[in-house]
Amino acid sequence: MLEVALLGTGGTMPLKNRRLASVMLRHNGSCTLIDCGEGTQLSVKECGFTFKPIDRICITHFHADHMSGIPGLLLSMGNEGRTEPLTMIGPVGLERVVNSLRVIAPELPFEINFVEQSGKIAEFSWEDCRLTSFSLRHAVPCRGYRLDISRVGKFDVEKARANNVPMRAWSPLQKAPEFTLDGVTYTSDMVLGAPRRGLRFVYATDTRPAPVIAEMAENADLFVCEGMFGENEKLPRAKESGHMTFSEAAALAQRANPKNFWLTHFSPSMPAPMAFADNARRLFPGVRLGADGDMLELRFEEE
Repeated sequence: MLEVALLGTGGTMPLKNRRLASVMLRHNGSCTLIDCGEGTQLSVKECGFTFKPIDRICITHFHADHMSGIPGLLLSMGNEGRTEPLTMIGPVGLERVVNSLRVIAPELPFEINFVEQSGKIAEFSWEDCRLTSFSLRHAVPCRGYRLDISRVGKFDVEKARANNVPMRAWSPLQKAPEFTLDGVTYTSDMVLGAPRRGLRFVYATDTRPAPVIAEMAENADLFVCEGMFGENEKLPRAKESGHMTFSEAAALAQRANPKNFWLTHFSPSMPAPMAFADNARRLFPGVRLGADGDMLELRFEEE
């Protein structure tokens, strides 16, 4: 299962009921935070999360509405007792920018490991998760993120017996790729069926439309995409600022065909995004206009 919490849906500046860009992902007790705009700490608490389990922070780009909350968040993680290293992933220059912000958070009880990514596609993996970042079209270097969670095949008793795998190795091989018993090494493919469908989450902001976004979001369980401007008449402004209209974002979803599609990163000049929802619904009827605190549990098939 993957829990998703939309912590902040605002762009440029916060409103009274709308904090700045951030989303939290929780899987197997470990959390990944994407972006950390102003107000992120409050949203984390309101959604029932804590700071200590945040093992990775992914930054899309170096604009304040996406990373102004970092110094306070790092301090809170330390105050909650985190001592394990933290991984931070983002565009080239991430370490320099974050260390500049840390002038007001100079001492932390944990190390930060920086992973700077460039090029059209880059990957980072841990356990059963693969994080793919991809280049977006914004005024500055910007990365979108796709999280894929794999799922091994079902245990096959007949296959295990046919491969002469001892029963003592059955359980370990369902948890690890190989297991050695009495000097003989057995592999998981000797007891497991074909891999099953996993989970896919995609997050893309700030950007103009690009084919790679639809490609990355194809058949995603949840696709969260920026919708800076609801009005189609704001297309010239969207092009000028490196953002999208609802219609443009929905056209990408129409191509990608995700199970769930949420819009986020709304302009402060648009206090009531629902007034323009039909501009997205014409192309993707199931669209949801995100609000701070929206949560969704993504479950594996058959769960």
